Amino acid sequence: MARMNALKGIALQIGATFVFTIMAAMVRIVSERIPTGEVVFARSFFALFPLLALLALRNEIGAAVRTAHPLGHVLRGLIGVLAMSLSFTALAFLPLADATAIGFTAPLITVALAAVMLGERVQFYRWAAVAVGLAGVVVMLWPHIGGGFETRESAIGATCALIGAFCTAGAMVQVRRLTATESTAAIVFYFQSLAAVAGLATAAWGWVLPNWGDAALLIAIGLFGGVGQILLTESYRFAPASVVAPFNYSAMVWSLLLGFVLFGEIPPLLVVAGALIVIGAGLFVILRERQLGVKREQDAAAGPPGGPAT
Repeated sequence: MARMNALKGIALQIGATFVFTIMAAMVRIVSERIPTGEVVFARSFFALFPLLALLALRNEIGAAVRTAHPLGHVLRGLIGVLAMSLSFTALAFLPLADATAIGFTAPLITVALAAVMLGERVQFYRWAAVAVGLAGVVVMLWPHIGGGFETRESAIGATCALIGAFCTAGAMVQVRRLTATESTAAIVFYFQSLAAVAGLATAAWGWVLPNWGDAALLIAIGLFGGVGQILLTESYRFAPASVVAPFNYSAMVWSLLLGFVLFGEIPPLLVVAGALIVIGAGLFVILRERQLGVKREQDAAAGPPGGPAT
């Protein structure tokens, strides 16, 4: 068990978001020429190499292939592949920052789905945060589908990004179910493997032979995805989720910077405003959960009312 080190956990989380944003930028570049299914295959297959290297280093290969619920992994894989495909499609039609911002809705949607599908008790403040976050989504989407001054491609991208966020939330709910019996190594390994197989199956609908530059980008997409997954997982080894999770929103900073530098993109003010609303709602849920967690620990340490029995 790794010792708690909040600064290291935060640094790893920020590093993970940076790596994932670079990966998303590369997906945006190749998506102009490479089919989505081919990109999904590259993202998943080449990600296996750094992941398997880490598992081998920790002698966790056995834990990665051991499973009590193979069908649960299949369901998680199908939902996850759909989420990945939709998010990659969104990147082909939307500016990098816009696609990233809409993706921030996934954690809030997870709250609602967990209440419905897992029977989790969701307090009023969390439902209020979800409602506020969804209002932020409307603000973000307005320039793309409501204002009437964007292209058809922009509307398609925004729709794919939002549906992809719902699928990501669904995948997270399934991950919560799997964690009851499955190791983290198994959940990550089976998802990457199933996603690679699903991506490979799309070859029947026509892949293209990439040039050397695109081939290098496809390999890099997978490697960056694998490294990002490792950094993300490691961040939770060194600090509680309530500490490191807020720094996932640093992805908005990276996407704004990379979008401007690589593509000359400047998102509309409404998109930025909506993103800030969604981020604020997400941070409220995280910080409130942390406060409640501390209170529960204090109550447990204090013992039952009236003090210990004598």
